[in-house]
Amino acid sequence: MSAEKHSAGRGHPSLEIWGGLECTFNRVHDRYFNQIEMTGHAARPEDLDAIAALGLRTLRYPVLWETVCSLGPNHKIWSFPDERLARMRELGIRPIAGLMHHGSGPTWTSLIDPGFPRAFSAYAASVAERYPWVDAFTPVNEPLTTARFSGLYGHWFPHLRSERAFLAILVAQCKASMWAMRAIRKSIPQAKFIATEDLAKTHAKPPLAYQADFENERRWLSCDLLCGKVDNHHYLWRHLLEHGILERDLRALAEESVPPDILGFNYYLTGERFLDPRLDRYPECYHGGNGRHSYADVEAVRVHEARISGAGNLLRDAWERYGKPLAVTEAHLGCTREDQVRWLREIWIAAQGLKQEGVDIRAVTAWSLFGACEWNSLVTRLDGHYEPGAFDVRAPSPRPTALAGLIACLAAGHKPSDPVSADPGWWHRTDRFFAASTEPITGACRTFRVRTQSIRPILITGGDGTLARVLANRCRKRGLRFLRLSRAQMDVADTDSVKRAINNVRPWAILNAAGYVRVEDAENEPEKCLRENTLGPAVLAEACDSQAIRLLTFSSDLVFNGHAVRPYLESDPVSPPNLYGRSKAEAERRVLAAAPGSLVVRTGAFFGPGEGSGFLVRYIEALRTREPLMVAEDITVSPTYLPGLADVCLDLLLDGESGVWHLANSGAMTWADLARFIARALGYGEESVLALPSRILFPNTPGPRYSALSSERGRILPSVEKDLERCLGELSGMAVHGR
Repeated sequence: MSAEKHSAGRGHPSLEIWGGLECTFNRVHDRYFNQIEMTGHAARPEDLDAIAALGLRTLRYPVLWETVCSLGPNHKIWSFPDERLARMRELGIRPIAGLMHHGSGPTWTSLIDPGFPRAFSAYAASVAERYPWVDAFTPVNEPLTTARFSGLYGHWFPHLRSERAFLAILVAQCKASMWAMRAIRKSIPQAKFIATEDLAKTHAKPPLAYQADFENERRWLSCDLLCGKVDNHHYLWRHLLEHGILERDLRALAEESVPPDILGFNYYLTGERFLDPRLDRYPECYHGGNGRHSYADVEAVRVHEARISGAGNLLRDAWERYGKPLAVTEAHLGCTREDQVRWLREIWIAAQGLKQEGVDIRAVTAWSLFGACEWNSLVTRLDGHYEPGAFDVRAPSPRPTALAGLIACLAAGHKPSDPVSADPGWWHRTDRFFAASTEPITGACRTFRVRTQSIRPILITGGDGTLARVLANRCRKRGLRFLRLSRAQMDVADTDSVKRAINNVRPWAILNAAGYVRVEDAENEPEKCLRENTLGPAVLAEACDSQAIRLLTFSSDLVFNGHAVRPYLESDPVSPPNLYGRSKAEAERRVLAAAPGSLVVRTGAFFGPGEGSGFLVRYIEALRTREPLMVAEDITVSPTYLPGLADVCLDLLLDGESGVWHLANSGAMTWADLARFIARALGYGEESVLALPSRILFPNTPGPRYSALSSERGRILPSVEKDLERCLGELSGMAVHGR
């Protein structure tokens, strides 16, 4: 490493935390996918105030060619960037203006249009003329990645699938970036060029080392072109010429290069690949080849014998190759809440380590602040898939998540102190591998014992109850440390028992899954019902409040009288019609009075694989044995998929939510309609469903005829039908495998 490189990082200010919005505006055939519309940001100027409140002062922000020039090159619509950039200026947020983000341009051009670079640079000039105070630009985001998806794999417009098309699109984007920066600097001489690209690496079994070598050189090609490093000595020079790139164009790019001021890299786990000729080891969807060899191309993180490099090592490679200031311009994973936090923390620590080594790395960018849509299909379909970011937009206004807390902490220069980020993310755990035996997560214990680790667990009450077991299973899957205690280990209605358990376990949160669940028997066992459902949560709330422990406890849709004609919301008054409902309503009141920061979840009847004696198992058994399936025709409910409920509860707990939340699958069904849906889905005739009035089925138990739930705080769970189909598929798979 040169002396200049070695000293550059140490003399620069401390590492910054930047922010960014997922703003892809890609095209699939004749349809455009606009992320800022899909996440709702386009209609929410107040989002910028929420970003500023996190302490972020630099923001990658879209000023996209496709939106401003949608009607033609001479008909520009500036209303969106005018409003947003002005507000950012008022808030003291420095924009890094992105002009094209995985795009192919407005409808009147494309990535293979010979006039594309010139037209794009003209647009860049108009942006600089209109906003002369903006001093940082990313003209084209991830040109190599866009070229792969548009020209090599055919996912995005113009849907080409050849090395020739890939290289032509890549060169056109790099040329457009250079010309755009020259045009911008005519109005803003001090403008900084912040390039972005995916940070990738390919690993391989020895027979495929030649393919890995080629891909590991090609991954740098966009940055090499922008930095003027592609000449006749370049590894890919002959390859470029053989695939249609003109020598005069390559020489012009090298001689007239506009090197980036900062090289931004976006690291995702899927960017590290492993090539393996042993096809039988991997699902068929990973099979492929190069015409010379057939092989599986899989995520390296999923293969036991592959050793991924990680963000730190790959950024170090970039520093050694270019010796230019670096930034992580996207740090985001679509995963569970705690792993999102773990990921950003890990990237931040890696960047800090590089800075201490002398690498001139300027910032880490918390990406997808308002989440992202449809990236599970590479934004090629509209399936309603959404992954939250620092904010969850499935609410009346974007709701801060645990990730927002970490961003605010880093922006303020504080050390993270949350209870979960120090544990390993899924990419470090053994259950991530293909065809590998999994080992239990450290600390995911079911036995009661004194804990000595510094990382505190979640305590789950309810022993072997269905809800407690599912919560424990989801914690285990997500790498959240927990202990699940039986009543003998912790009697939630006994103050001394609760204190002893808390002192031994030292939890940071308690999930109360204990309680009396037999609705019909409650009328005959009032003392038992009230002890378990009312006294127990109240005792827990008092203990949690005294020791600053988070509490989540469960309530029921049966706190309502059933007179409504639309699903109940959190703010609707409770008026329980039976003892069970009264026990839950009183528990809500006492818990929130004793510990206002508690989270109270009202939900409906559970269903899920392994639910034991729940309604779904009873219905399926009756259908299989051809017994009459007697169900109520006049009781409307919101059934709830139990694993999905457990995951959302954990998310809300980590997000620091409190008060009453309604969590149920969206939609409402009578028990009879529910039984008919299950019968149809399993291929049985509906004639086996015998719909009867509730007064005949439950003569001794007063209950609401209508207890469907909705939420004014955020609709998070999918439709009843979607999760029922998912659950029935899981049950079918379990039966096939003998479980």
